[in-house]
Amino acid sequence: MTLNVYLSGEIHTDWREQIIGGAEGLDVCFASPVTDHDASDDCGVAILGAEPNKYWHDHKGAMVNAMRTRKGLADADIVVVRFGEKYKQWNAAFDAGYAAALGKSLIILSQDEHQHALKEVHAAALAVAKEPQQVVEILRYVLNGSLPT
Repeated sequence: MTLNVYLSGEIHTDWREQIIGGAEGLDVCFASPVTDHDASDDCGVAILGAEPNKYWHDHKGAMVNAMRTRKGLADADIVVVRFGEKYKQWNAAFDAGYAAALGKSLIILSQDEHQHALKEVHAAALAVAKEPQQVVEILRYVLNGSLPT
């Protein structure tokens, strides 16, 4: 059984690489948003033309990025959403809600200090992990039924 896993959220650390590397050998296909911050912010104006107003600049980028995000979430069996420590990722919260509305299995990756702020997001998840390795162990268990050694 191949699992399609969409990795959403924080883009400033290597958590995606940790999960992908840790899942080597498992039957998992990973997808994610564009994690190059500048490319993600500027894709709309780079493709559709410049905007003098920052609102419309951001709006064009958000719409183009939404095509990739919607496809990734729709195709996913499991959605992992990481909330980092430094920035408030409103887009990550949106992705978590969208995934929950689609009935996707949801794993939230966050730290204790965000528990209160994310309580509704955590309540929609099937698992709340603190470390990327815990996500790998969940994937391993779902695929193989094997516990960590």
